Amino acid sequence: MEKKNLKIEPALARLEEIVRQLESEQISLEESLELFEEGVKLADSIQKKLSEAQLRIKKVLEEAETFKAEDFGG
Repeated sequence: MEKKNLKIEPALARLEEIVRQLESEQISLEESLELFEEGVKLADSIQKKLSEAQLRIKKVLEEAETFKAEDFGG
């Protein structure tokens, strides 16, 4: 999954699928390691996207005259 075009919803769905597979006792150690690596990369990319979104929301709220950044929890 390419990081630049990462969409959060499909990435979260894939991450959930990875967790289900890792919880399964029917996969090999090698498969587990590959899935774990993919999951960590996905989680990192998702976190970055969420942080970017939060910054964008904060900026919009700061530019709006009727809202304060504190209203968003930041």
